[in-house]
Amino acid sequence: MSEESVILPLKKPKWIRVKLPVGKKYTELRGVVEKYNLNTICTSGSCPNMGECWSEGTATFMILGNTCTRSCGFCGVKTGRPETVDWEEPEKVARSIKLMQIKHAVITSVDRDDLKDGGSIIWAETINAIRRANPKTTLETLIPDFQLIHKNLDRIINVSPEVVSHNLETVRRLTREVRIQAKYDRSLAVLKYLKDSGVRRTKSGIMLGLGELEEEVIQSMTDLRNVNVDVITIGQYLQPSKKHLPVKEFITPEQFKRYENIGLELGFRHVESSALVRSSYKAQKHIL
Repeated sequence: MSEESVILPLKKPKWIRVKLPVGKKYTELRGVVEKYNLNTICTSGSCPNMGECWSEGTATFMILGNTCTRSCGFCGVKTGRPETVDWEEPEKVARSIKLMQIKHAVITSVDRDDLKDGGSIIWAETINAIRRANPKTTLETLIPDFQLIHKNLDRIINVSPEVVSHNLETVRRLTREVRIQAKYDRSLAVLKYLKDSGVRRTKSGIMLGLGELEEEVIQSMTDLRNVNVDVITIGQYLQPSKKHLPVKEFITPEQFKRYENIGLELGFRHVESSALVRSSYKAQKHIL
């Protein structure tokens, strides 16, 4: 193999800087998480915004196990045959939120295409359990597409989380490569169904740096507004491992700012757009 044929990974630019989490609130929550062995995406995913979110009383929990039935090219969650459903999980999550004194909780999950209900029953029971134990805690649910099966989506809608989010993840052209078992139009249809069914605040996210063009990003933003999505998050894709899709480009802070301005012009209520933005970044703001 010649030197010319070796594709070296892109060097991270200076604006990709992960801030070390600090502060009294962060230290307190970290202690609770370690003492009770609590499961948050914040810690297991080494989120760059963990300190900032925790200091504001926000944390993200993943339910239905840590093995996904889908094999997206960007995602660090392992894929394979998931474990059996833990029917005690809703109460465990509710207790975790109470112990951590979380003001705003984000709940997400792996895809469970192996289950007839897609995991939607556990989803609904988890939200109800959180509400019973933490009546003042507000909720965002970052849900799978549930294969657009309405009765499964209805279980989420009927328990009325303050925000329901489903990520588009990438532009139409790259969806087959990036999300493999997902479909661009199906995700848009999920978001439309949520809003048409009375969900007050809907939300979606896309990541950049996978080879998309500016006009494609703007088209995806427009597509989301056309189904009345209220909130959009836009962040930089970072390769979880060598097995995952490579980063094609690091988007500049100026370009992220441009997308933020475009999003506001399109009519999004909130636009979070910068390199280290993730789906739940500043999530507590999005209920307003």
